[in-house]
Order: sequence, then C-alpha cells, then structure tokens
Amino acid sequence: MLDLVGTTLLTAIKKSVGSQTEVNYSPDGSDLKSPDVVIVVIGEQPYAEFKGDRQELNLAPEDAALISAAKAANARVVTLLYSGRPLVLGTALEQSDAFVAAWLPGTEAGGITDVLFGDCAPKGKLPRLWPANNEQLSVDHTAGTSLFPTGFGLTYGYLTRK
Repeated sequence: MLDLVGTTLLTAIKKSVGSQTEVNYSPDGSDLKSPDVVIVVIGEQPYAEFKGDRQELNLAPEDAALISAAKAANARVVTLLYSGRPLVLGTALEQSDAFVAAWLPGTEAGGITDVLFGDCAPKGKLPRLWPANNEQLSVDHTAGTSLFPTGFGLTYGYLTRK
C-alpha cells in the first residue's frame, strides 16, 4: 500500500502564519468572509505525455472566475499558478496584486510559503517567452509582443529583464 506523505499548501500556510491570523478555505471562492488577502490557487489538471496535449493553453474558465471572485471581495489578490508550462493568462495578471508561477511544486508546499511570506528570495529566469496569446505557442516566437520575453525573471528577489 502506498503511503502518501507531503504538505499541502493549506497546511503550509497555516504553519507559516501567526496564531492570530485566521485562515479560511473556500474552494470555489463563494465564502470569502471579508478577507484582507486572498490566495487564489489555479492551474492545469495533472497530465503526462500526450494526455496534456492541447491546441490552446488558456486558463480554464473556472480559474478565471475564481480570480474574479477574489477581486470582487475587495481584498488583495495573490494568484498562485501550478502548471508545467506557461499558460495564456488572459486578465489573471491584471486582476492580481501579486502573481507567482509555482510550476509543478511537488509534495512539499513549504517552499511555496517560504516565497509567499518572504522567508526566501526567489530567483529564476524564463528560458523562453511567456505567451500573451495562443498564436505565440509555435516554435516561431515572433507572433506579436509576448507577455514576458525570454530571460525575464527574478535575481535574488529583484525583477530583471535579462
């Protein structure tokens, strides 16, 4: 029998915040209870090999709706994207006060909360452009202006362009 061990993001958040901080979980964003901050977790469903093949890489409509619900709560919105590739974000970036591409984080979400709560200074740069639209998914990266160019990212917590 496989014994699954790991730390969920919710558990990691609860461990990271002080005892005076109330953490509420609302999977569909319908019960936000006047929050100061909403952490919205969105992303792709798990896939492997050809099962993840898609012609378009738009965010799922339910993910976009979740971000909109958080924004409507008049709270600061931190969007966390789980994905194995850059997705076409639509209005998600504009609706978020902070946006973190967490990629595929594995089983230990404590590393994500280290970034979210400032316990470490993340660094990383894009090896290829982040598409603004589905036309930029081809090998020819010249289809208009990308959302983020190749080399865009962070160096020890500071935004860099290359």
